[in-house]
Amino acid sequence: MATSFADRIVGAVKLDPKVYEEVEADPNAMGQAVGVVVLSAVAAGIGAFRMGGAGVVATVIASLTLWFLWAGLTFLIGTKLLPEPQTKADFGQLLRTIGFSAAPGFARVLGILPFLGGLISLAASVWMLVAMVVAVRQALDYTSTGRAVGVCLIGFAVYVVAGFMLAMMGLVAAPVVQ
Repeated sequence: MATSFADRIVGAVKLDPKVYEEVEADPNAMGQAVGVVVLSAVAAGIGAFRMGGAGVVATVIASLTLWFLWAGLTFLIGTKLLPEPQTKADFGQLLRTIGFSAAPGFARVLGILPFLGGLISLAASVWMLVAMVVAVRQALDYTSTGRAVGVCLIGFAVYVVAGFMLAMMGLVAAPVVQ
């Protein structure tokens, strides 16, 4: 088992289901999960530096807010609308696992690079989505990866719409797939 914070981050980035199970079972991992989400949001903010200092702060705040919205939606969809018979999870278990699924978002710091930054940020966001599917499958004890994909995509659609609304208002870099 990966017990150190760094080991957990590496395992989460590698999409290791054992790491997600470990984090789900460890109530003391909530601080670490929050740390991963905050670091990922800061990476997104730095990657959005091309918008200036206000853009960095707005992107960090939007990333954190949208992530929490997505987490809440994922919990409701996964436990109330689309549970499997063995699905038993509390909000803390899901928050810990999907918190670690934000680890691939550290790469969004490279969004600051000219020309390739946007592509790197997009790739990191897709990687985060895949990691979230693994996290949701483990946290909600799904036997079907397809169900986990469905739960994540429904929440992701709302997340993206909210992000684009913020971008249209000029509050964050477009697109906000953070």
